[in-house]
Order: sequence, then C-alpha cells, then structure tokens
Amino acid sequence: MSIPVNPEFKNMQFLLAAPNRAALPPPDCAEVAFAGRSNAGKSSALNAICERRNLARTSKTPGRTQAINFFQHGNSRLADLPGYGFARVPAGMKAAWQVLIEHYLTKRECLRGVILVMDARRPLTDFDRQLLAWGTTCELTFHLLLTKADKLSRNQQHNTLRMVRKQAAPHTAQMFSAIRTIGLEEARAQIAAWLGLQA
Repeated sequence: MSIPVNPEFKNMQFLLAAPNRAALPPPDCAEVAFAGRSNAGKSSALNAICERRNLARTSKTPGRTQAINFFQHGNSRLADLPGYGFARVPAGMKAAWQVLIEHYLTKRECLRGVILVMDARRPLTDFDRQLLAWGTTCELTFHLLLTKADKLSRNQQHNTLRMVRKQAAPHTAQMFSAIRTIGLEEARAQIAAWLGLQA
C-alpha cells in the first residue's frame, strides 16, 4: 500500500524562472535543488515526486531548462537547475548558467540539500564527480537519484547502487524510476526531511 503524497509536494505550483541572480526569489523558505547532467531526467523526477505530470517542463532535447525554475507551496520550495554537460545552447549561455548555478549553490542560505540526478546506466560521469567534489568542499549535502532504473535488471541495480554509494560517500544514493515509480517514497522522505515536513 502506497503512502499518500504529502500535500506540500502535490500542491506545488510554478513560482518563477530566474535567468540571473537578480531574479532569484527571496530566501524566505526552505529550498531543495534538483541538479544533474542535461537529459538525466531531472524534470521527470521532480514531476513524479510531486505527482504532477506537467509541473516541470520535460524534453528529449538537452538544455531545455534555461533558468532556475522555482516551485512552491506554503513554506516549501523546489528549484530545478539548468543541466550541465552537453546541451544544444550557445557557449555563452552555458557560461552564464555556470555562474548562476555556482552562485546559487554557494550563497543560497535557505538551501537545505541537493538532489543530484544521474542516469543509472551512466552514473558518476566526470561532471557528476566534479560537482560532488566541489559541492562537498562547499559543505553541500547531496542525495543521488539514479534515474531510469527500470532500464537495468535487479542485479544491475544492486551492483550499481552499491558502487555509487561507496564512491559518493558520505552522501546518500538510491535507485529511481519515474515510469515504474521505483524509489518514489524514499526520495520524498529525503526531501521532506530537508524541508522539515512531517512524514
């Protein structure tokens, strides 16, 4: 029997898109950010966790998210960051994204944790490792979401998760599939804990 979705997730609404620092909303409530390589499934994961099909825009084209998109209900806020790595956008835009993301992750005092989304078939790319190493030095807390777990066998899931947890320690990690709803409750529990929500 599944656990009912926390209203703080299900009632999330789009707040604003921030293409630069000046557009960021006031840091007046707890936030959890979703980060990851372009096309790793960030927006799909966010939609599944909130049980909302079209809350965050999804696309098969890498680089669709071109600003930090904020979603909020009550005193809880989620932030969907632009993807890093390959994206069909100009180099200048990529550079601007990097400046915005680094500023947000290091200076955002209301940020409680980062959901790092990566494809379970290709986990811990160079980009992922760089973000983890950099973020750890900045005292960020990560929870790794290994998406598209339905593409792996049970044995592959087990071995991949064990490897990722070992290499990403002390950060936590889990398997996840938006399509097969694998790991939904575990992901919600982690985000709720960061946001200070009751189970």
